[in-house]
Amino acid sequence: MQLRIGHGYDVHPVSEDPERVLVLGGVRFEGAPGLAGHSDADAVAHACIDAVLGAANLGDIGGLFPDTDPAFAGADSLGLLAEAARRVAEAGWTVVNVDCTVVLEAPKVAPVRDEMQARLSAALGAPVSVKAKRGEGLGPIGRGEGVECHAVALVTREP
Repeated sequence: MQLRIGHGYDVHPVSEDPERVLVLGGVRFEGAPGLAGHSDADAVAHACIDAVLGAANLGDIGGLFPDTDPAFAGADSLGLLAEAARRVAEAGWTVVNVDCTVVLEAPKVAPVRDEMQARLSAALGAPVSVKAKRGEGLGPIGRGEGVECHAVALVTREP
């Protein structure tokens, strides 16, 4: 049996558009400032995409869903995650799990963690765990100027 791991990372600054809604792990945080980005700017889903694509040696989110393509403007990142999972499976790999750490000052993730995990897991077809950390006032993330996420994926296939 072959095993591979992949690491994903994504970061988005807070948007200046007051109409933009924050989306993390497929969950909308009404009233929280949204993130700037070509799609819905879901940094958690994006890091998961890069982790599974990287583990299967299929490139990265920018290669698969370029931010220069108008077709992905405002795209639902859970849909992009499902498509990445489909491509990973098409390449003969099975996603075992993904573990994410999202770093942000606000809002609190704990009240919706289960919902985030369920939405990400459903899109990916494998378990996804989500942890949240604060930047503790350090750097732009610690000052609440954006959100970053790290994700690690494990994939497997028979030789």
